[in-house]
Amino acid sequence: MAGSARPGRPKVFGIGFHKTGTTSLAAALSQLGWNVCPGFGFMEGRIKERVHRRAAELVELYDAFEDNPWPLLYRDMDRMVPGARFVLTWRDPDRWYASVLRHFGKDETPMRRWIYGEGHGAPFGNREVYVDRYTRHYEEVSRYFADRPGDLLWLRLEEGEGWKELGAFLGVPVPEGPFPRANANAGAASPLVRALKQTAAGRLAREAYQRYVRGYGLRMK
Repeated sequence: MAGSARPGRPKVFGIGFHKTGTTSLAAALSQLGWNVCPGFGFMEGRIKERVHRRAAELVELYDAFEDNPWPLLYRDMDRMVPGARFVLTWRDPDRWYASVLRHFGKDETPMRRWIYGEGHGAPFGNREVYVDRYTRHYEEVSRYFADRPGDLLWLRLEEGEGWKELGAFLGVPVPEGPFPRANANAGAASPLVRALKQTAAGRLAREAYQRYVRGYGLRMK
């Protein structure tokens, strides 16, 4: 059984979409001493109906959370867990979709049907739907935390961010050595993935991140 949160340490919710570095974030938080709860309910047909009760139970047992369905619950967790911190792992929308397509292909799950809508439980053939939903999530999170920059960290692992940003955000020392890189793609992209072009929705998501950067005095690399 997972232990309770350490006194003085906030609970941390990873609310970036899958395939944005959520597993790497979980490994890093675990290395820093947080008890990390993984995702749940991927194959549960009634997950939308049961998710809040399950989440409330798990919040009492763990002090960090990653993967689905946690990104969909950030508002609820913000109300339920005073002082919580939220980490929004970020990936370029077109690179994200390429990864999702490569990883999941035509495989459908109840979780993805909930996230992307009925008839869209697999990424194959649903590029516009997936990138639009991804874009909307980052736009909504950005607006929700607009007046509370200290509670949200955008973390761009693909662009070299990692220990420095996470440690500063959580106020803890970080270990020497590289940031964990779980589930790194070891293979070359397929011709289908290489053929993917930039989308208007993808540009909107990047613009949401840029607005966040400008709003809080940060500078993009």
